[in-house]
Amino acid sequence: MLGRLGGSRRLWLVFFALAACLLAEALLQGGALNTLDQRLQDFWFQWQGKRSEPRHVAIIALDEDTLAAYPDDPMVFWTDRLAVAVARLREAGVKVVGLDMLLSISPERWLGKMGGDLQQAARDYDRPFREQINSGQLVLASTRSGSGGRETDYLLPSPDYLLALPDFDIPGHIALADLLDEGDGVIRRYLVAPVARAERTPLEGGVPVLGLPSLLAVLTAGLNPQAAGWTLGGRQVAREQPAEPIPYIGPPGSFPSVSLKQLLADDALNDPAIAALRGKTVLIGATAAGLNDEHFTPYATRLFSGRGVLMSGVELHANVLESLLSGERMQPMGDALRIVTLLILAGLAAACFVALPVWAGPLLWLVNLFVLALAGFLAFRSGILVPVSVYAVATALALLSVLGWRLTGEERERSRVRQMFGRYVSDQVVEALLKSGNRPELGGQSQAMTVLFSDIRNFTTISERLNAKEVVEMLNTYFERACAPLLAEGGSIDKFIGDAIMVEFGSPLPLADHAIRGVRAAIALRAVSEEFSVWMAQRFPERNLPKFAVGIGLHSGEAVIGNIGSPTRMEFTAIGDTVNLASRLEGMTKEIGCAILASEATIVEAGKAVICGRSEVIKVKGREEAVRVFEVLKVRAGGQESD
Repeated sequence: MLGRLGGSRRLWLVFFALAACLLAEALLQGGALNTLDQRLQDFWFQWQGKRSEPRHVAIIALDEDTLAAYPDDPMVFWTDRLAVAVARLREAGVKVVGLDMLLSISPERWLGKMGGDLQQAARDYDRPFREQINSGQLVLASTRSGSGGRETDYLLPSPDYLLALPDFDIPGHIALADLLDEGDGVIRRYLVAPVARAERTPLEGGVPVLGLPSLLAVLTAGLNPQAAGWTLGGRQVAREQPAEPIPYIGPPGSFPSVSLKQLLADDALNDPAIAALRGKTVLIGATAAGLNDEHFTPYATRLFSGRGVLMSGVELHANVLESLLSGERMQPMGDALRIVTLLILAGLAAACFVALPVWAGPLLWLVNLFVLALAGFLAFRSGILVPVSVYAVATALALLSVLGWRLTGEERERSRVRQMFGRYVSDQVVEALLKSGNRPELGGQSQAMTVLFSDIRNFTTISERLNAKEVVEMLNTYFERACAPLLAEGGSIDKFIGDAIMVEFGSPLPLADHAIRGVRAAIALRAVSEEFSVWMAQRFPERNLPKFAVGIGLHSGEAVIGNIGSPTRMEFTAIGDTVNLASRLEGMTKEIGCAILASEATIVEAGKAVICGRSEVIKVKGREEAVRVFEVLKVRAGGQESD
């Protein structure tokens, strides 16, 4: 495709492609395209539905059934039930338990305000739960506000529970349950360590570091939470790595969930649903709508507007935890691959937009959008996030650049072509020349055509009997009438030479039927001259003028067309033996005694539709070979009969 373009056009294409890529990449890096990519990736999550089955994580749900079973108990006094739940999970073979609930106050402190026996009773009430904390298999949740650079930025579990931690190891057993909201309220990415290292360094050891899913994954793998990185699910995970996309396994409800009420039943350990938790990591958290722990995820958005079903916080953490333990990840496309493919696509798009008609460019871009979206979805299913928007924008910019270049360039070309040919050919020929995309070589090219010469008989006598103004009036009136049938047949009026007209059929736009067009034009011109003789008699009575008549010569063959002249004056014309012979034949019409004289080449080229009169073989000045010529009478019906 590029091989058919001129050097300057190729340079323009390279410029358009580079400019489109640079601008699109700048928009991507500046975040202007984030919303488009996020919405499209959200749609892919929704379109794919449930992507896989969770193998490592399950949920114990604090659901509506559980709340209905204990309607009168404040949540602060649920620690006895949580202790039973954790103990049974451990007995069922669960590896680690994460509690996605912030226990910022204990029953002991709640009742301690009243003093006396109630405080001692609360201490005994909460002992089983503290024992579970001390086991090291229970991870508690905390949260933060602000940057996390001060101790007061953290909201931790009650000090009574902190004292129960093994070795008082806060970073090893307390995690941050904060979610990463990037501005639109939708949770799409997570951080292994939600607080930046620079912010937490002064507090190292005394505050939580890892996110709840991260700490649970590290403890499940039996690794040290204080390490700088770990191998989880067969891949390296760094504590300080940037935010990663969450590879959600499916819409809300995709994780196996057991009601806390079911776990607290007396025969819970005989329940197959509880037995199925063996070897898994379990999160305990609220799923009941009234507890207000629901969040927007990709499944809750719509491509253009509206919201879908929300996801509970505990299931959101379960998705991150499952990805860490399984090693699955959604990896953004590499920078090098993106830039290379962006340059290739923008270059191909620009080349196609140049080669295709203007109207086809936008249609091709729409097809390109569909292909990009499909390719992006296929990459998404393989775990690669392709920024489709940057490709769409780059190709759109390439399209706009090419369209602007073509429209302004074609408008200039139209003006140039109209200026060069507009006075001498019909508007239809000019439009056809523009639409064809083929421009005559101004430096000269050989082209098959039919040349017509015509002049006025006895013009010298007529001009002697009229004054100068009357001669000009006569010529202008005649030429105006004569040009119409010539242009109607697609003729190109090359020039007026005194009283003569030179016309080409098949120039500048090649015409397969140039000969028959020339013959029909000659017959029509003869009819015009006959009508004009009446005008002459009426306009110049009593001048004793000879009857107005014309002689017309036709010859077909190859001629050279191009810009000919000096630097100060050039004109587009035709030259060569074909032109010379047509002129000679026009001069022989009076001698032979006919109005239209055509060469054998023209008659053969025009076909059997032409009806001829007498035929002779003549010698013409400046040509050694004799020429067979024919008197043209009319054209049969199949060739649009005229006479």
